[in-house]
Amino acid sequence: MFEKTTRMNFLIDIYDSLLTEKQRSYVSLYYLEDLSLGEIAEEYEVSRQAVYDNIKRTEAVLENYEEKLGVLKKYQEREQLIEHLERRLQEEQVLDNEVAGLLQQLKNMD
Repeated sequence: MFEKTTRMNFLIDIYDSLLTEKQRSYVSLYYLEDLSLGEIAEEYEVSRQAVYDNIKRTEAVLENYEEKLGVLKKYQEREQLIEHLERRLQEEQVLDNEVAGLLQQLKNMD
């Protein structure tokens, strides 16, 4: 399981186009640029509580999207399968350049 900040960064990357401009701005500043609630509040001339509430609501929205669509979960499962396949191919000594290239293409699809 990811720590919260890492998970939120992934969810923002995946679902940012589904957020409003205000939601996107607040969570991007908070999670991606690591600004404090006070710094964001000052930039938007609102209270820290307003920023906090918006970020909490947006986190819930992002988690709801993930619960319904499961894009991050599928990505994590795919990564685990690719890593397992790569290890097994290395163990069996059948990981040649062509297979390694195909695995790399799978990794780069997202």
